[in-house]
Amino acid sequence: MDIKDRVLVIEDDKSIRNFFRTVLEANNYDVLIATTGAEGYSMVTSQCPDVVILDLGLPDMDGMTILKNVRQWSSMPVLVVSARTHEKDKVAALDAGADDYITKPFGTSELLARVRTAIRHARATVLTAEGMQTGQFRAGDLLIDYDKHRVYVGDRDVNLTQNEYKIVSLLGKYAGKVLTYDYIIKELWGPRAGGDNQILRVNMANIRRKIEKNPAEPEYLFTEVGVGYRMAENPSGE
Repeated sequence: MDIKDRVLVIEDDKSIRNFFRTVLEANNYDVLIATTGAEGYSMVTSQCPDVVILDLGLPDMDGMTILKNVRQWSSMPVLVVSARTHEKDKVAALDAGADDYITKPFGTSELLARVRTAIRHARATVLTAEGMQTGQFRAGDLLIDYDKHRVYVGDRDVNLTQNEYKIVSLLGKYAGKVLTYDYIIKELWGPRAGGDNQILRVNMANIRRKIEKNPAEPEYLFTEVGVGYRMAENPSGE
């Protein structure tokens, strides 16, 4: 099973929400839906999407507020969708950190192309000078297959989200070394990401539930309290 990119749609219009869900799920995206700004921002921090589609005209707050709050700690791609067509509105959203601005109405092909572009650009920004990791890493029953973007425990294919996989693969790359919270956040979510560790903690809790037999007594992913996380070393040294 391929790892699906997770898209969070923050949109109050039911017909448009249904359009997003239908189109994105038909193209192998994992779709999350929020109908208010408060719900949407909560899901940004708890669900860790790969890309956010954000309507500006929400019932409880302006989408610009959400965008500015997200940009205080994360560089995750945000696509703004809005019926506001004035150039000043587009400029304001882009200056506030939006990766793209889509004016309603728009077509299926345009939406998918912009989502693909946003995700592609986000991945390009988190590549280090050392480049993409290839090959495999093994520690006990845990196997990270960097070429296939898969993680296995024994014979079980662990169904990680894209962000969860990024964290595990980064820790595997530096197995045995403690990676600080700030280092992991900036490697995964870009240099604009701030020091709020909540999104990382949520991801790690989910990863442990999927990988560890007993998350309270981990075999593979260790917490160095107040510092960061460490992946168990490969005992063979390979």
